[in-house]
Amino acid sequence: MATAADSTYATTITDEMAASAAARGTGIAKRSPEYVAKKMEEGKSVIAHTKEGEWVGFCYIETWSHGEYVANSGLIVAPKYRKSGVAKSIKKKIFELSRETYPKAKIFGLTTGLAVMKINSELGYEPVTYSELTQDEAFWAGCTSCVNYDILMSKERKNCMCTAMLYDPSDHYEPEETQRYFKENEKGFERLLRFKQWKLLRPFLKKEKGNGGKGTGLRYHFFKR
Repeated sequence: MATAADSTYATTITDEMAASAAARGTGIAKRSPEYVAKKMEEGKSVIAHTKEGEWVGFCYIETWSHGEYVANSGLIVAPKYRKSGVAKSIKKKIFELSRETYPKAKIFGLTTGLAVMKINSELGYEPVTYSELTQDEAFWAGCTSCVNYDILMSKERKNCMCTAMLYDPSDHYEPEETQRYFKENEKGFERLLRFKQWKLLRPFLKKEKGNGGKGTGLRYHFFKR
């Protein structure tokens, strides 16, 4: 678990969050170094770093609807440590911390990545519709800084580029079952993510084309060279 002493990494973490999202061409709810540092001070985050003090990875907890819902947000790993199992370990630790701190809360996440979906399924998360997530306005307000916000609102917050996943402590499958389900349907989930990109982005790409195709909208963010 991260502590106030780890706040020195806050700027490095938020810079990497922004750079990673830009490189992937995906949206992200932006967080400031001060926000990340506060999560560390509150004991609501997990950080990994080497013995020499080099930052490796990070994730934090957010609560919504008066603690009824918990989100494990901002999972990020330093580039040189990716594909080493660090993300999976951090996800497991933040999930355990969430269950310990908020034992009755529903834990959810939104992701555009198949790798994160796989990790979530190993913890017992299930894919769900947006209607099963918190309806706390403060949560959805955090999406305003995401490049996909126009898509979210055009769908009346019922769908977007992200896939929603949920763990309900009072009604859930065992991790072995959700892991098996994901493995059996992985190709289908991969096609779903691609289909979302095509289906949800298409109206906005047409709109930009009609406006002269200036490089300020979704096409610029997703397909810039």
